[in-house]
Amino acid sequence: MAVVLNLLLLGAAIALDPLPLTSFIVVLPSRRGVRKGAAFLFGWLVSLAIVVAVTVLATGNNPPKPNTVPSLASLAAKIAIGTVLVGLAIRQRRRMRAPKKPRKPPKWQEHVDNMSPWFALGLAPALQPWTLIAAGAATVVEAKLSSWESLLALFGFCVLGSSSYIAIEIYGAFRPDQSQAFLTRLRTWIETRTDRAIVIGCLVLGFWLIASSIYYVIES
Repeated sequence: MAVVLNLLLLGAAIALDPLPLTSFIVVLPSRRGVRKGAAFLFGWLVSLAIVVAVTVLATGNNPPKPNTVPSLASLAAKIAIGTVLVGLAIRQRRRMRAPKKPRKPPKWQEHVDNMSPWFALGLAPALQPWTLIAAGAATVVEAKLSSWESLLALFGFCVLGSSSYIAIEIYGAFRPDQSQAFLTRLRTWIETRTDRAIVIGCLVLGFWLIASSIYYVIES
């Protein structure tokens, strides 16, 4: 049950991470954006699936038993990742208090209309929140595919982690005219709340990973 809950929380956090989501919203309204958005989405999904598959293969689909070195190492990794997330939240909070400097958009955004689908496909894994994905991998170590709940949780982790991109891509494909104005509003809304979302999200996930991992260390 703990594995399922952790994967669902991490999947939701990956899907709602404002930084890569903003980049996707830049790609989709561009020229031939639906095609490039589909390539981006494919790269995003494949990256998540590869992480899950490699982790399961590395463990031999045999989760470590409690109170063993591999089990404790997995919990220690999640505590370390949680600590990093809390540190990121503190740093971001300090930046919010400092005078804001104009942010320069990445160079690839200047040529987004001429971007190829192949570039969009490679852009997705480059923009993924790998700290959160690493926490997901540390959680996958505890999963065993003989349990249908674990199998469903792993599938749900990949789908949930891509859900916001899937929804926006579908909307852009079937409502291209309406989606242009919607994506502009959505991008503005996200950009005005990105700093706060990073602080809150990192704090909540960081403390959750630390607290839940320490609890299982004590219990084991």
